[in-house]
Formats: sequence, C-alpha cells, structure tokens
Amino acid sequence: MTSTDSNSKPPAKDPWDLPDVSGLVVGVLGGTGDQGRGLAYRLARAGQKVIIGSRAAERARTAADELGLGIEGADNAECARRSDVVIIAVPWDGHAKTLEALRGELVGKLVIDCVNPLGFDKQGAYALKPEEGSAAQQAAALLPDSRVTAAFHHLSAVLLQDESIEEIDTDVMVLGESRADTDLVQALCARIPGMRGVFSGRLRNAHQVESLVANLISVNRRYKAHAGLRVTDV
Repeated sequence: MTSTDSNSKPPAKDPWDLPDVSGLVVGVLGGTGDQGRGLAYRLARAGQKVIIGSRAAERARTAADELGLGIEGADNAECARRSDVVIIAVPWDGHAKTLEALRGELVGKLVIDCVNPLGFDKQGAYALKPEEGSAAQQAAALLPDSRVTAAFHHLSAVLLQDESIEEIDTDVMVLGESRADTDLVQALCARIPGMRGVFSGRLRNAHQVESLVANLISVNRRYKAHAGLRVTDV
C-alpha cells in the first residue's frame, strides 16, 4: 500500500442518500390548526402513519376523522408518547408552555419545530426574536433530552390542505445539530410529492429561516399567491 493509499479519505457521503422513514409514526402537535392539519394530511396521503395531537383529545379525533387516511387523534401527551417523530405546529404564544408540559413524553424523540414567531400590525407581519434566539432554540432549551430540528416553516397551509393539488412545489429548509437527524427530516420531506428537504445549517441559524415567513406573507398579499421557496444549484 502506498502512502497515498493509506492517507486517502473515504468518499464523501452523497447528501441525497437519505434513510427510509416510511415506518416511522409521525405526531403533529397543534394538528387541529391549519398548518398542522395540512402537514398531517400530506404525510398521511404519502403513506406515513400520522397521529394528530391537541390539548383536547376529542377535538383531535374529530380533525383526524375529517381528514381520514388512517390518521388518529389523541391528546398531546398520548400523541407525543406514541410517535417516533413529533412535529411542533402550535401557535407561537403557546409554544413554551406546550413543550414544558411534554418534556417527559418527548424524551429521546426526534422533534421538528416549524413554529414562526411573528407579530402583526397595520404594516403587516414582522419577525419576533425570542430570548433564546428562535423558536427552535427555545425548543432545544426546553427539551434537553430530545433531538430538536427545525423545518416546514415556509409551507402554505392552503396548498397543503387542497386535496386537488397532487404536488407541493417547494423546498424545505432543514436545520439541526446532528446529520443523522436532519437526514431523517429531509427524508420525511421527500415523502411528499414535489417537496425536497435541504440542509440549511445548525439551530443557531433558525431565526432568519423563521423570520423569512414575514417576507413570504408580504409576497402573498401583494401577488395573491401561496409562495414557497426553491434553492438553486443543489
């Protein structure tokens, strides 16, 4: 063996070589809201097992029955316990309280935070900056024994819930501390036709991703659209 051979590095991992996530159970906390319902519907339509969570179990079961596709409804705690992956889609003003109450149920879980801290006034939407830096960083601080990632921020709830639309034409920016975890999230994104998950950095970069939603709201209002994002050249 030559010195060159002994010092050669293994080939870089293909960033699009993603794991099989088809067998994972996905819970959606806040699954009775527009964004949560839309994500639950799209993932279930793609064949994923989905459980909707709500503070009121009956409300979650009603939403699940309306969506069909084998989706189940449960209170937030049961949803978290029974799921392998848990999407946080609750309103920003209930974000911290919800996560604090579910810290035990979320131990060891892969958590995907898609909450956008926004304020609204006569000039439109604007970004808020949480003390921790972002909603995702707040989640990581409140859930030290969970694997926190961030994704699904820029999706139109209207398009997600429109049964006539076959594909959602958008990229999803995925952030997290572990490549294994962000690969899983990217793979989950890819389950939805037309959608692609793109690694976009660590959680410290989540604030600008969450904040960009305020810009997209402005785009949508001006152009009467449901704008998403595409990342070029990757």
